[in-house]
Amino acid sequence: MLALRLFARLSFYYVAVTLVVLVALRFFPSLHAYMPFGGVEALMAKARPGLEGMLAPNAEIGNLRESVYWLVITILGALFTAWPVSWVYIAVRNRKDYDQSLVDTIVILPIVVTSIVIIVQNSLALAFSIAGIAAAVRFRNSLKSSGDALFILLAVGIGLSAGIGALELAIVMTVAFNYVFLLLWVTDYGDRADLKKHYMTDCDPEEPAPAAAAEPS
Repeated sequence: MLALRLFARLSFYYVAVTLVVLVALRFFPSLHAYMPFGGVEALMAKARPGLEGMLAPNAEIGNLRESVYWLVITILGALFTAWPVSWVYIAVRNRKDYDQSLVDTIVILPIVVTSIVIIVQNSLALAFSIAGIAAAVRFRNSLKSSGDALFILLAVGIGLSAGIGALELAIVMTVAFNYVFLLLWVTDYGDRADLKKHYMTDCDPEEPAPAAAAEPS
């Protein structure tokens, strides 16, 4: 089953990435200072501080080299968090309505949003400048279903979380999205007969369709 292979692929990916990060932290303890984590704790604290200090939760980051380390890890974290989301879209989307540009958007958009959040930070002037630039760009590509909008919204959420140093929120959000979306797809939740389906059925797309029975002569 396609769903079973996708479930195994997602699970293997998350376990492998977790092990790689744990091993890297074990052999290079200094990497703790560059991990974009801690933003959720600041957001949920009773005395909620401003965004200063959320961009780099660790006080050890104080020069160009350390800032570059933090930026590289943050952007790579956003990329690797969004990557499995594209697998889900590729697997479940109906071939007739499949949009390759949306797959590219799911992967690239978190990196762009992360960079924009880092640029804007607390500057109201920069925020208005970014908004003006975005308003000047016309997007003519309309999404084919509300499910596609969920993938775009998740990609934006990943970028925002990574940009404020709360990559743990992006990871939890993405894992929950992938598995819940996969469960809804497998169970065909909300399906009604004779209505247009935007997603493939849970079968192997490479499996040939059954041959039609020969008509009696």
